Amino acid sequence: MPAGKKVLLVIGGGIAAYKCLELIRRLRDSGVSVSAVMTDAAKEFVTPLSVSALAGEEARSSLFEHVAEAKIGHIELSRSADIVVVAPATADLMAKMAGGHADDLASTLLLATDKPVLLAPAMNVRMWEHASTRRNFSLLLEDGIRFVGPDEGDMACGEFGPGRMAEPEDILSHIFRLFEKRSLEGRHAIVTSGSTWESIDPIRYIANRSSGRQGTAIAEALAALGAKVSFVSGPSAVELPKRATAIPVETALEMREAVLAALPADLAIFAAAVADWRVRSPSTEKIKKGSRTAPCLEFEENPDILAEVAGLAKGRPLLVIGFAAETDNLIPNAASKRARKGCDWILANDVGTGTRVMGGTQNEITLISACETERWPRMSKTGVADKLASKIASHFEKLNASEF
Repeated sequence: MPAGKKVLLVIGGGIAAYKCLELIRRLRDSGVSVSAVMTDAAKEFVTPLSVSALAGEEARSSLFEHVAEAKIGHIELSRSADIVVVAPATADLMAKMAGGHADDLASTLLLATDKPVLLAPAMNVRMWEHASTRRNFSLLLEDGIRFVGPDEGDMACGEFGPGRMAEPEDILSHIFRLFEKRSLEGRHAIVTSGSTWESIDPIRYIANRSSGRQGTAIAEALAALGAKVSFVSGPSAVELPKRATAIPVETALEMREAVLAALPADLAIFAAAVADWRVRSPSTEKIKKGSRTAPCLEFEENPDILAEVAGLAKGRPLLVIGFAAETDNLIPNAASKRARKGCDWILANDVGTGTRVMGGTQNEITLISACETERWPRMSKTGVADKLASKIASHFEKLNASEF
């Protein structure tokens, strides 16, 4: 636990500001001290009294408080914390940061800080997708600013899409990750993600319903612990991880080639939803309706990349992890798959109708190894990634200890 650490929390003006009360409480419960700064707009959504009571010290909002600023308080605030967290990070706050503005306490200390900054964006979906916000987002990434979220879902305004602030659990995980030592420094990890597209003709293809969200989160979590990550991704609905070497592919054959080329590695995680079959001879022209009978497609099996890497006699990664997406008999099927493929761990998840795992933001994992079956509670895919990365780090620490 990161006891003794300090977080400076900047609360922006949005309905999601109420989540910060839970975030403060959970940080304090973990032994982390919290100093809070509220924008004027934030005080329209949560009261300074509530924030101050939970933080255990007075929430600040003015750049011109005579007592504090007599000692250049905004500089002290910006430097005394271990991490600065902005939640909710509104479109306005992001724009100020990207432009280097400093016209209130929040924007001034964000410009003055020399500590890691983590933003949890929250805004209407159209605002998040607006060209100016996307431009500001890219600029802030280039400046080294970290992000958690935004999530996709229903919003207070009645619209649906990306723009919801990440849940306190996810923000907490990211904060703790920044506190952790780089326990995977010097390790090379290969992570596969997304789906594969197997062509029927130049227009149509066969694929799985993977969004790539879980694989991307795993790559980010491993990179945060210092691992060098080769991220082999098929088509995906989410942005590529910024701290990994992205290797884009489309088909299962291309994914296999990319994975083998990325070896040697200490660790390989196969989170991609690879199509089991491909069309033997895809048409070079669009197949038209033309007749009353449907076209007859001849299939052939795609390579089993997980089994091939797990079975390598030379150059096998020290830890090979697969996923088992099942719709029935979850544990027996996953355990059988682990033994059949020869991987060390397998992460079983139920993707049946109604679970909203495939393409969703949450997952419910059971980790199966040769000696344990460990069920994890349902959590965000970011939370799953953090928990998995932590378990992997512990595994390698034990390997290191056994060498002496």
